[in-house]
Amino acid sequence: MAGPSSDDFVSDINVTPLVDVMLVLLIIFMVTAPMMTEGLEVDLPKVEVSETLPTDNEHVMLTIKDNGSVFLDEYETSAEDLSSLLDVHVVAQGRRLFIRADQQVPYGIFMTVMGKLRRAGIHDVGLVTLPAEGTVEKGSGAESSGGQDA
Repeated sequence: MAGPSSDDFVSDINVTPLVDVMLVLLIIFMVTAPMMTEGLEVDLPKVEVSETLPTDNEHVMLTIKDNGSVFLDEYETSAEDLSSLLDVHVVAQGRRLFIRADQQVPYGIFMTVMGKLRRAGIHDVGLVTLPAEGTVEKGSGAESSGGQDA
């Protein structure tokens, strides 16, 4: 009886389990990716004339929800921390600020936020709206921006 020889061993790598795992991971990422980029739900007002929101990453989105909560991009912030966050993320980096405010936001809350923007040195903001029904939009984006001087 002879011991095992080198001819008995197969040195090829079996890639079938690797392919199976990669396909499962691909399916998981395909299903979960749209859920992660959904954003904040805001009932934007509709206006007659507007321009398309720029698609570059050189802007910051400030969202004011109908309950008065304020979000910088997708992170909730308090009114006290808003000025310092604006200094770091908008003023210091030279980025443009867009405001998405729910149409049910009380005027006092909106003006409080605008006052904080002015104190932070931000005077040029864009107001994000939706196009009114029956109007033709300049561009292909769903959200639009009317640039305003604060």
